[in-house]
Amino acid sequence: MASPGSEAEREPLLGPGCPGSRECVIETQEHYKSRWRSVRILYLTMFLSSVGFSIVIMSIWPYLQKIDQTADASFLGWVIASYSLGQMVSSPLFGLWSNYRPRKEPLIVSIFISVAANCLYAYVHVPAAHNKYYMLVARGLVGFGAGNVAVVRSYIAGATSLQERTSAMANTSTCQALGFILGPVFQTCFALVGEEGVTWDAIKLQINMYTAPVLLGAFLGVLNMILILVTLREHRVDDLGRQCKNVNCQEENTDELQIPEGSIDHVAVVATNILFFVVLFIFAVFETILTPLTMDMYAWTQEQAVLYDGIILAAFGVEAVLIFMGVKLLSKRIGERSILLGGLVIIWVGFFILLPWGNQFPKVQWEDLHNSSIPNATFGEVIINLWNSPREDHSEQPVGCPVEQAWCLYTPVIYLAQFLTASVLVGIGYPACNVMSYTLYSKVLGPKPQGIYMGWLTTSGSAARIFGPVFISHVYTYLGPRWAFSLVCGVVVLTILLIGAVYRRLIAFSVRYGRVQE
Repeated sequence: MASPGSEAEREPLLGPGCPGSRECVIETQEHYKSRWRSVRILYLTMFLSSVGFSIVIMSIWPYLQKIDQTADASFLGWVIASYSLGQMVSSPLFGLWSNYRPRKEPLIVSIFISVAANCLYAYVHVPAAHNKYYMLVARGLVGFGAGNVAVVRSYIAGATSLQERTSAMANTSTCQALGFILGPVFQTCFALVGEEGVTWDAIKLQINMYTAPVLLGAFLGVLNMILILVTLREHRVDDLGRQCKNVNCQEENTDELQIPEGSIDHVAVVATNILFFVVLFIFAVFETILTPLTMDMYAWTQEQAVLYDGIILAAFGVEAVLIFMGVKLLSKRIGERSILLGGLVIIWVGFFILLPWGNQFPKVQWEDLHNSSIPNATFGEVIINLWNSPREDHSEQPVGCPVEQAWCLYTPVIYLAQFLTASVLVGIGYPACNVMSYTLYSKVLGPKPQGIYMGWLTTSGSAARIFGPVFISHVYTYLGPRWAFSLVCGVVVLTILLIGAVYRRLIAFSVRYGRVQE
């Protein structure tokens, strides 16, 4: 049988036990080409979905202030969270829809919702009042449309054999990661348009640095819909790669083993959902704490933090792409479960390294900071106040760890080498766990339609992206990095124990019932 990876996408599947024999080919060349053409269209859909989230994330706050002066830091938090909330609600719905109808339908509808939401975002300046609520609705609807990632994962899982699945899921994660990396790059390019830009009075459309990115997103969404309508075909194969004659991939030959409908291992399903929540939670925690931590520990100014942390996140993204590609090869040698467990151990080591030690302490802000960058509440407000801080004389900008955070007076500094080492380790462990978690999930579910199950998995990830920032901002603010990272280490240890407990159950559906050897 062809090995996972790029080779699996170049040759039609062969029957077991007779590699290279024409008599054993179990799909035609035409079917093979159509199947992989459809899969690659959904790689693009995943890429554009993640671009839709990241392409405006850096400009939401200044645009919100521009259109509605009543918007404050707490409302910004709701605007950002609305994307994940929308995705959390829609993922099971689109997944359920895809189980019973052609998968083109939920894909087209979801992308259309995102396109319309992006257009609404470009027009939120038009109403005379309550503009911030229109922005909230727009970002929520973009997230609602992004619930189609459940359909994408379900389609790819159902259109690939076991031997192809790891490679296809790794490619899906790579496209998603590239979207998150390139979205802010597109945003930066549109900064050249300027804050005023140009206005098309006939339709009251302002094209500026805030609206141009979403208009590009809407245009790409329309192209994506056209490609799906023209190119996407319904393909379902079983774990051996044989074309299914019905949506459940049930054998019609009565001599074959019949698997009852309710025989999916739900313990493994629940455990994998918990695992996926933890993996996305860890990423959300790291992404959220990056700027406040570096500013507190190293007395970086806002400009330095934006530059240096941007470089770190870009490197993190590149590292993730490399890991996604590497696990396709490594999984052939040691298996998905071993990579998953190893990734969690690496993440634990990364956060353990972040624990403060030594007798050197961070610089403390002793000045009167009524209008400074660090309030007492959450770190959503930290970023906002930093943005609003006086820029005429950067030498007067308060830097260091704010005295309002009592732990700054007795918690040792996290050395820069310590922080960078931890970042590299988390950058290795997170992508490995990410792709392995839903690769194993798709294999546990088997050849039956996976839409609703993939919807719940996406919901778990969306919930983690909401809960993670809230958790880390409060714990870090009031208790400091020692408690924050210790708790994260504890969560990772519990997750490792959970995986150990269900390790033997995280096997493919067909392996479990003896159809395929592990």
